[in-house]
This record gives sequence, C-alpha cells and structure tokens, in this order.
Amino acid sequence: MPELPEVEVCRQGLLPELAGRRIEAVRIRAPRLRYPIPPELAEWLSGCVVHAIRRRGKYLLFDCARPGVEGSLIVHLGMSGHLRLVPLGQAPEKHDHFELALATQLLRLNDPRRFGLVLWQPGPSAASAAHPLLAVLGIEPLDAAFDGDWLHAALARRASPIKPVLMDSHLLVGVGNIYASESLFQAGISPLRAANRISRARCELLAGAIRATLSDAIAAGGSSIRDYVHSDGSAGWFQIQAAVYERAGAPCRRCAGFIRQLRQAGRSTYYCPRCQH
Repeated sequence: MPELPEVEVCRQGLLPELAGRRIEAVRIRAPRLRYPIPPELAEWLSGCVVHAIRRRGKYLLFDCARPGVEGSLIVHLGMSGHLRLVPLGQAPEKHDHFELALATQLLRLNDPRRFGLVLWQPGPSAASAAHPLLAVLGIEPLDAAFDGDWLHAALARRASPIKPVLMDSHLLVGVGNIYASESLFQAGISPLRAANRISRARCELLAGAIRATLSDAIAAGGSSIRDYVHSDGSAGWFQIQAAVYERAGAPCRRCAGFIRQLRQAGRSTYYCPRCQH
C-alpha cells in the first residue's frame, strides 16, 4: 500500500508537470471506487487550472480553479493504485478508471483493487482540511511540531504495543508497515514494548528515527514492493536498503543476531530481538 513517502514522491513528480496547466477534459471509466466518483466532477473540473498539488497524510490534493469554480480534487491511491502520466492518444489499460486530459498529456489513475478514491471539496484550499476524511487525521511526522516531547505526551495513555500505535493515522499519518518497522529498528525499540512505557529520551530517538526513515524513503523514491510505481512508470528503491522489513531469518546488519517476524494487528512485523528492547 502506498504510504507517505510514495505519495510525497508522486506529488513531487506531478507538480512540475501539472502546476499552471489547464484541465481540458475529464473521463470517468469506472465511477465506483471506494466511494463513488461524483458524476458532476467532469463539469466542475473541465477548464480549471491546477494551481498547486498538496499532500495530507496519504491523500493528494489538487487545488484547481476557473471563473466561478474553486476547489480541491482529493485523490487516494488505496492499496494498489498509482497515478501515471501518458501521451495523448495512448489507449487506456484495463484498470485505468479516471483520467484528466491536459493539453499535451493525460494523467490516469490505475487501481486494480478499486480501494482508491477521487472526490471533490469545493472552496479555497484551506477548506479541504474540513473534509471528513481529512479532519480526523493526526500530525504530519515531517512537520516541525512532531518531536520527542509531542510523541511522549501522545503515547502517555496508550498501553498497546508501539508498532500498531505508530500506524494509527488518527495519531500520526503516513507511517505504514514498512516504515514503522524500520523506524523502531533505527531507534532500538522493540515493536512489542507498550507505547506508554517508552521514556521521553527514547521518544526523542524514535521521533528522529521516524523523520529520518521517511526522509530517506522519499529520497530513494519510496518502496516498490508489489504495485507501486512513480508517475513516469519507474520504481522506488527504499526496500533494497531496508534493515529489517521482509528480512526474516536474515542476519542483523548491526549484531550477530537474526531478524524475526511476528504478526501484530494483522500485519507482519520485522525486528531484531537483540538490538531492540
């Protein structure tokens, strides 16, 4: 599933191609994704200029406007979706469900499992924060406000194991399965440790590890484990440098131990029992 780094890489790749461009037409080939695509979307978006592309958690926000119309196109890639820029006239593929036609190219959403979404929030860009899907999201881990003090206070009443807590988007957005495992390894914290049993000093280490892991993943183009590719069709490479993720049974890169795998909240967790406690 695309997480914060993959969505941010997508945003960075699309911004220079779409900013200031006019949307000539909108094509909806499969309106029933996670939520139905509004049938009026083609009418609202046609003729709009894309002024900015923002990210909130794992959502992309395309701020668009034309005389009489202003709003944000909200896109989520779901579990298997990706946005791809292709030449005008290129035939659609089987799972190309939504398309924006620009003057010289097409932006297509391909989503085999149809867990993504395409919605519209009218009004100025600030109004998008009030959308029900965005209003419940937690802090951005790359924001300056996210630090050890914030994390220690946020974990004070959470007795669950720290790994699933980090993946709770109501607390902290965009830290998915790969990046939670990697961040905990970098901070030397066991994924089994109760969240409220982590000291302030170790929360400082963990906050720094989360920021560094996400930043490294963005620099590497994200992780292409199964379905994710960039807007130009290329793959991300962070998974190649992962220290623990999907390395069960392999030697730890820090000690003489071996990486273990366990299930937490229905997801695989990878860790080194000698380095993480």
